[in-house]
Amino acid sequence: MHIHRLEKIWLAFGFSMLVVFLTVLGVMTFSMGMAPPSGHHHAIDPTKVTETAPFDKPVLNKIGDNEYEAIMTAFAFGYAPTTLEVPAGATVHFTITSSDVVHGFEIVGTNVNMMVLPGEVNHTTHTFKKPGEYLILCNEYCGIGHEMMKTTIVVN
Repeated sequence: MHIHRLEKIWLAFGFSMLVVFLTVLGVMTFSMGMAPPSGHHHAIDPTKVTETAPFDKPVLNKIGDNEYEAIMTAFAFGYAPTTLEVPAGATVHFTITSSDVVHGFEIVGTNVNMMVLPGEVNHTTHTFKKPGEYLILCNEYCGIGHEMMKTTIVVN
């Protein structure tokens, strides 16, 4: 098979640009310290969420001075616990997983927004500075009763 000289030049040029691009991308990734998430990543068996601690007893625990830990589960058309109550200025560390399908976890009016995957344990933290009632919605379609999936955080 005969390849024309100009085709060889363009193939060499394209291949060399690909190599340069991947080299720059790799060097920049490692020099900036980018890596896949590791520290808090863990999973549990999604069929045994209600039997696995700490998700067997979803609750809001006080863990420090104006600092709370919310252990939550997302399930078909609901969250447990159904209502959380914290004082203004409280920092809440959310730990949440799902037992059935992919759900969303969005606290309306804040920048908290994440996907809750079955068996994946997710973590996020937010400080509630203003008193009021904050709505937590599922923003991932999870079935026919999806629009009813919500819970509230009451900040006093």
